[in-house]
Amino acid sequence: MEKTEFYKIVNKLILPLFTGSFIDGEEESSSRDSEVAFGKRNSLLIKPSKNDEYRLILKRGQPFQTFEVNLLRSILNEIDKISSLGLDDESYISVLQNNAIEKSICASICENETVNVMFGILTELEKWGARTYEGRRIAIGIIINTNIDVSEQPETISFSDIMGKDFFALLSDGVESYVEFDKKGNLAGYVQMDKVKKLPNIAPYEFEKVARYCNEKRIGIVLTQNGDFLIFKNRELLFSKRMGSWNIYSHEEVIQLLSNRGNYSLKDIRRSVYYTALDTSFAYSGGCIIYLNKDTVEGALTHINAHDILDERYFEIKKNQILEEAGKLYNLQILSTVEAIYNVPYQKFLEEQHCIKAESLRKIISGKPFHELSRKLRQELVSMDGATVIDSEGNIIAVGAILKIEAGSDGGGRLAAATTLSKYGIAIKISQDGILKAFYQDRKNNKIRTLFTVG
Repeated sequence: MEKTEFYKIVNKLILPLFTGSFIDGEEESSSRDSEVAFGKRNSLLIKPSKNDEYRLILKRGQPFQTFEVNLLRSILNEIDKISSLGLDDESYISVLQNNAIEKSICASICENETVNVMFGILTELEKWGARTYEGRRIAIGIIINTNIDVSEQPETISFSDIMGKDFFALLSDGVESYVEFDKKGNLAGYVQMDKVKKLPNIAPYEFEKVARYCNEKRIGIVLTQNGDFLIFKNRELLFSKRMGSWNIYSHEEVIQLLSNRGNYSLKDIRRSVYYTALDTSFAYSGGCIIYLNKDTVEGALTHINAHDILDERYFEIKKNQILEEAGKLYNLQILSTVEAIYNVPYQKFLEEQHCIKAESLRKIISGKPFHELSRKLRQELVSMDGATVIDSEGNIIAVGAILKIEAGSDGGGRLAAATTLSKYGIAIKISQDGILKAFYQDRKNNKIRTLFTVG
């Protein structure tokens, strides 16, 4: 494969799969080197074949995992087969390459006899994703149970016999109800998720039940009404296809980056931050979460309006900041006006300044820290326009705060807010298309860097 063709394939197919990854140059290679290998510090080294004398360096914020290496090796092997065909039709090649991605994903989580079944089911769901039923987009849920085989039973029905029929669109909703097939793709029955036991899982809030149900022997596939594809196994979301591109999820590695090797309490809080970011991602509302370091709260408060502060302790700090700044103006009239507004008890300030949002949120939150709120409430709070700011102990400082950003900040409001406050902790920006991007300040060179990108 020509180098220019390989670069094109990596940019088009590989980088979108490993969200947040990028090509960080290349290095010399020999036939002794594998086509895919771990590199230094969150990097992979890849080349089209063992005989190529170069390797591309792929990097991203979070570490690459062994299963990702195996998946990438399978993808490159499939793509090399396509390249060896010598085809000229670019559109046809593109279809084959996209199929190679899906086939490799199936092979990474299925045993041999089930790979083609899963690939066939995804193909059928793609057809449903491109159409409507009675004028509306539909959601479909499928379970592949690799622990059962009903092929010896009389009158077996294959997935290919029913998935294209109109009635199939009404058999499941992809949240509470699922159609189940055996490991060979034969219809096995119907699964309702209301009786699934509560077990640890990592998945968006709406899909917790199917994640719990999908152990090492069950694969869950969901086509959502938004046209996304989600794949569950081992009680977690493993893959998604959003806006036409497949993505891999490495949840524990991302949570570890957030945990920063802290104590249990710190990990517990940061796990709740990641779960909420994931929930907000699949709510398609967008959001911004700022998790402050212990010693940086005062600096962060300079960017937060006093009207948005929900905690009396932090209002007092903010009040002192405002009064101190007003005193520097050497204008007694301005100082007098500022004191009349801010130099009052916190509750009186909320009432006199008509801070209805802050008063309402304080009632709803009831003094609980972020990680003790329900997942649904956390997601709804973060979805509000503005930023949700919490301290190192999980106490909620502000929700829906419109932050004072630094002059010259690039990007939209949420991105500018996240990069501005990332100097005080970890800032996660959740875009409306579902991408999570976390920022932090590299204290060695005082630069804002990407901690991770997901989905």
